[in-house]
Amino acid sequence: MFGKHRLRVAQFARCLSSSAGLAGLPPTLKTVIKAGVDGSDVNITGWVRSVRVQKRIAFAEVADGSTLRGIQIIMDNPQMASKLSTGCAVQITGRLVNSPGREQNKEVQAERVEVIGPSDSESYPLQKKRHTLEFLREIGHLRPRSQTIGAVTRLRDCAEMGIHKFFHENDFVRIHTPTLTSNDCEGGGETFNLITSGTKRPETDFFGRKVNLTVSGQLHLEVFTGAFKRAYTFNQAFRAEPSQTGRHLSEFWMVEAECAFVDRLSTLLDVEEEMIRSTTQHMVNAAENDLGFFLKDNEPLAKLVRRLSDNQQYPRITYTEAIDILQQADAKAKFVYKPKWGHGLQSEHERYLATVHFEGPVFVTDYPVDIKPFYMLPNADGRTAACMDLLVPGPCELLGGSLRDHNYERLQNKVEQLGFEEGSLDWYVQLRKFGTTPHGGYGMGFERYLQMLTGLDSVRDIIPFPRHAGRCQY
Repeated sequence: MFGKHRLRVAQFARCLSSSAGLAGLPPTLKTVIKAGVDGSDVNITGWVRSVRVQKRIAFAEVADGSTLRGIQIIMDNPQMASKLSTGCAVQITGRLVNSPGREQNKEVQAERVEVIGPSDSESYPLQKKRHTLEFLREIGHLRPRSQTIGAVTRLRDCAEMGIHKFFHENDFVRIHTPTLTSNDCEGGGETFNLITSGTKRPETDFFGRKVNLTVSGQLHLEVFTGAFKRAYTFNQAFRAEPSQTGRHLSEFWMVEAECAFVDRLSTLLDVEEEMIRSTTQHMVNAAENDLGFFLKDNEPLAKLVRRLSDNQQYPRITYTEAIDILQQADAKAKFVYKPKWGHGLQSEHERYLATVHFEGPVFVTDYPVDIKPFYMLPNADGRTAACMDLLVPGPCELLGGSLRDHNYERLQNKVEQLGFEEGSLDWYVQLRKFGTTPHGGYGMGFERYLQMLTGLDSVRDIIPFPRHAGRCQY
């Protein structure tokens, strides 16, 4: 009996060593708990979330970011907790034992407690009580230690892995598109322009022309779609957007993909839908606890996650059909902006379609060509473009895309009519002269995707260091 127990403990020790990757790295709590064997010796490192001292016993919760909940430390001698305070970094040596509690299945019976980095309990702002997300934004250098931001951070990591997994399993090649660019993809002018600091040189002097931070990697991605049939990028984007809504950031992450030899909009919608479905299912499978933290007691959100990952096709309607639905609903919905053909959909319109009418994701296609960017392929009717937006509850517009105009003369005329800097897009238009193909692509705001899954009101709580108008801390 004891021989079998020693064997299990030895296997546990080997598991901890191999999972750390490098012998010098301490194991994470996730590994300790998952591979844990009752009675095995463990060495726990992390940060104290809470301390509770009683007359004959003391308790502490220690977390290290690898799990939603930390692990409970039992100290039979209350003096062992004398130097512990919320926020301090510790190293705990002891025995891993099965826990009788419902919140965790393992706990540690401490034999030695060492404070590695003390924390001033009087001024440490994170206590066990519930803090608002607005308060946590004010202490951005400490908010990763909160349970909510910790769960968001792990979900970010899981979602990114799920996105890469989807693309690589479907033969897409990742392209690192540039951060510095001389073009404004959307043509909206909401760019951050680059100026060399510490000099009085003109802003065109360093590069020989005006340069700005990218708002999208699409145009550069299309370059590679002339050599790779399937390409994608997962890069930062920047927009000088003055809005103070919970959907806008000045610095954010974009998932963008381009596909060559695609001449049907429905094909592109299939790709987009499968990316959302595959990534969401990956998160359901790989991040059950963190996702469950947000879905608990929120049945509408849980229903949305199930809908996103099931095999039923997302509804698809045209812009014209959307306007009809909105106009019929206006008497009861009382929209501030009256829905009218030829005008863009406002947030209240998108919210109604996704949250009230369809109660889930819905594609809206074929918007008027006059309200869409120059690179979108016009439909045969001449009034609409072969484009789409995916609307969802929460952030409303999740992704947008289109078939790209691959006609050289028509695209050249558009560029000239819109008044782009002379020659600035010659390279892009020239792609249509040398082996062009029907092609299309889309872009999805990564923070908006996670905002949708967590139900959080603001993308400022989704990104580690939010930048927006009037705010660039750290």
